[in-house]
Amino acid sequence: MKLRSLIGTRAFYKMALAVAVPIMIQNGITNFVSLLDNIMVGQVGTDQMSGVSIANQLMFVFNLCIFGGVGGAGIFAAQFYGSGNTDGVRNAFRFKLLVAAGVLLISSVVFILWDKPLIQAFLHEGSETGDLEATLRYGREYLHIMLLGLPAFALTQCYASTLRETGETMLPMTSGIIAVFVNLFFNYLLIYGKLGLPAMGASGAAIATVISRYVECCITVVWTHRHAEKAQFIRGAWRSFRMPASLALDIVKKGLPLLVNEFLWSGGMALLAQCYSTRGLATVAAINITSTISNLFNICFMAMGNAVSIIVGQQLGAGQLEEAKKTDAQLIAFSVATCAVFGTLLAVCAPFFPKIYNTTEEVRSIATSLIWVVAGLMPFQAFTHSAYFTLRSGGKTMITFLFDSVFVCVVMLPLAWCLSRLTDISIVPLYLLCQGTEIIKCVIGYIMLKKGVWVQNVVSNA
Repeated sequence: MKLRSLIGTRAFYKMALAVAVPIMIQNGITNFVSLLDNIMVGQVGTDQMSGVSIANQLMFVFNLCIFGGVGGAGIFAAQFYGSGNTDGVRNAFRFKLLVAAGVLLISSVVFILWDKPLIQAFLHEGSETGDLEATLRYGREYLHIMLLGLPAFALTQCYASTLRETGETMLPMTSGIIAVFVNLFFNYLLIYGKLGLPAMGASGAAIATVISRYVECCITVVWTHRHAEKAQFIRGAWRSFRMPASLALDIVKKGLPLLVNEFLWSGGMALLAQCYSTRGLATVAAINITSTISNLFNICFMAMGNAVSIIVGQQLGAGQLEEAKKTDAQLIAFSVATCAVFGTLLAVCAPFFPKIYNTTEEVRSIATSLIWVVAGLMPFQAFTHSAYFTLRSGGKTMITFLFDSVFVCVVMLPLAWCLSRLTDISIVPLYLLCQGTEIIKCVIGYIMLKKGVWVQNVVSNA
């Protein structure tokens, strides 16, 4: 493919940014407030920060399962919208609600019954930093409170994802922005004990997060029902959960691999973090710092991935197959180029950001090196993330399953397990070798995109 063909017109970038920027702003503000949240807890002490970090690793699995559960139906929602089929979008939304309810029930049971052993799996001696018992206590307290916010999070994702797939990106962004400022406000009050409230540390951070999630949920749900002329899918959506059996079966076929993929991938990431944690609590704290600043910079390729899914999915649903191929290539090139810039900025910030935390020099030194690793790999992550959403937009969820979670389970985890258990290699080269497998994924992703197996309309007969 010629380099010039990867550069779009001004109208193209305007269209892409119209979708990506609201998502980027919402995720950016969310992650920035999460960063402030993390710093606030980090100011209280390393043990509380590590406990929150471990609990959030478990919550991350739940969040990704929700994203995967609604994502399968989202493929159909985007293509139904592209073809002008409102009933199809409505049925996809109903399917999301049912899947989210199932994920919510199973996750709640797991977290209630097995909270202690799950957190203990991340607690290891091996560094000068940290108290294992205190970290376990803080982690469990934080997790128990966060469970109260799971229903609001699940419902919000069902509504917000469908709004985005039908072209409404501003409302999810607005509700998300309001929610994160609510979170920040209550963080300040409850972590440090201001305005006469008790200083609750990590537990206060959890309460603030739960409050913000219900605020976001209320705004999103109320707006959607009051603007049914824009969000037409919501009309009659709750009257019945009936849908054509053939459509439900198609969504299951496409969506189940996606749900399993997100579960295995997020679970794989949790196990990967557990392998890293064998190097001691200093490593747990350092990876928490690294993840916090990395997430803020990762908003670029995360938003561009969503743009690929929505824009390319709508073009495929409208039968514009050749246009979809051209658009996809230009979106991926734009994402990689932008992330090269973001990666450079992250590398510059690496030596300074860990100094904000009230922690040891051991933790700060490890965190700085890990951030440099993340910065160098960011353009590669941009490519693989866009490749994943390209395959997903065309309904190739089984391929995304192999490309994403199977890769983690077959390549990354065995490598991490062997290096962490069978060698005494330090955390920085261990992290570099494991995360560097992203380059292998780039090669696989390029081959899949080149073959064009994803170029198909999955709703033409639905």
